[in-house]
Amino acid sequence: MRTSIRASLVAAGIALLFGLWAQRQLLGKPGEERAADRKAITAVLNAQQAAWNRGDVDTFLVGYWHSNDLTFSGSSGVSRGWDSVLARYKKNYPDRAAMGALDFSNLEFRFLGPDAALVLGRWHLKRENEVGGVFSLVWQRFPDGWKIIHDHTSAVVPAK
Repeated sequence: MRTSIRASLVAAGIALLFGLWAQRQLLGKPGEERAADRKAITAVLNAQQAAWNRGDVDTFLVGYWHSNDLTFSGSSGVSRGWDSVLARYKKNYPDRAAMGALDFSNLEFRFLGPDAALVLGRWHLKRENEVGGVFSLVWQRFPDGWKIIHDHTSAVVPAK
């Protein structure tokens, strides 16, 4: 009887340890490692902001997954594929005046697993006709770093 109780306790302990390990795999990494991931994603956003403010749409797009499976959702619908997203940006922002100065703010990070994240935030373009809004970016970690695999950006009209 003692042997079966001991065996049951050992089995329960192993199950508990496996459960904790599995939870870590599903929920992602602990705080310190997540801080490094937040820092890496923020660095990509900062590089995008700097490229945009130089008028360099091509370099801005380096933060996106260079794939036919990239998606962008906005007021004009869904664009699919990196080339399509690049064409959309170049059509909607043909020159520096249209681009203005970009600023990201109010970033919120939600890690969806060890190699996936959702980042919510606000964007603002300072230009003659200022505009701004919100975005939700789905990120994936690749061997060459974090990339945006889906972007949903919406303009928000200020309340009067």
